[in-house]
Amino acid sequence: MAVRSLAGAFRRNVIGRPYMPLRSGMGLPVGPQQVPNEPLPEDAETVWDDGSRHPEFCLDTHDYIGKWEALAWLCGGLSIYGLVGFLAYLNDKPNKMPY
Repeated sequence: MAVRSLAGAFRRNVIGRPYMPLRSGMGLPVGPQQVPNEPLPEDAETVWDDGSRHPEFCLDTHDYIGKWEALAWLCGGLSIYGLVGFLAYLNDKPNKMPY
């Protein structure tokens, strides 16, 4: 009995009013969109124009490095670990004075 009355009240008060199209009076998230009256540039779908001064690209750019530069960075990083390990071996006091 109580469920039916609540369902009827919900249907009349909440669903009957158009809350979603109004978006609580805030409008669209990026402002009103205007229909273009001239041809779009070729890369128009790759640029996100949010209405600010500097539109940003939708696609991420990846600047890849070559295999020899990657090998140099890997060897440099591993040599730092090797240097720290070697300095820890040289400074091993329990090995020098076991008593």
